Amino acid sequence: MNNTIYNIVLVDDDEDDRMLFSEALEEISLKTSLSLFKHGQELLDYLFQPNIQLPSLIFLDINMPIVNGMQCLTEIRSKPELKDLFIAMYSTSSSDKDIEESFQKGANIYINKPSCFIKLCEIVEKTLKINFINHASQLNKENFIFRV
Repeated sequence: MNNTIYNIVLVDDDEDDRMLFSEALEEISLKTSLSLFKHGQELLDYLFQPNIQLPSLIFLDINMPIVNGMQCLTEIRSKPELKDLFIAMYSTSSSDKDIEESFQKGANIYINKPSCFIKLCEIVEKTLKINFINHASQLNKENFIFRV
């Protein structure tokens, strides 16, 4: 039996999206711990604290106030101590520009927010089951966009 607890972070300014994501984590078969942030600056403030447990995976919305997802991704990738964090861009945007920019700035995967709760549960669980070390070594634009 796998006793791994996945330390998950969701950064999203939409309260309903945060609530649904939290509920989805409760529905899946993996053990998780979730931290929620409303915008990128809250995440950066958290990550730059000394002696914190770094997350297993960050789900990062793109369109947020104060510090958006792209700015946050750029800042994280610029810090040597954070550069290996696994980051899933998690957005309603399916714009080629956003996908390309996320890829270029070093996100590990790009996920379009699903429109129904069952799909959300599926995509969250499937994302957590990815071997990101192996995935990152074989990363290309074809496996960067994640679909259920």
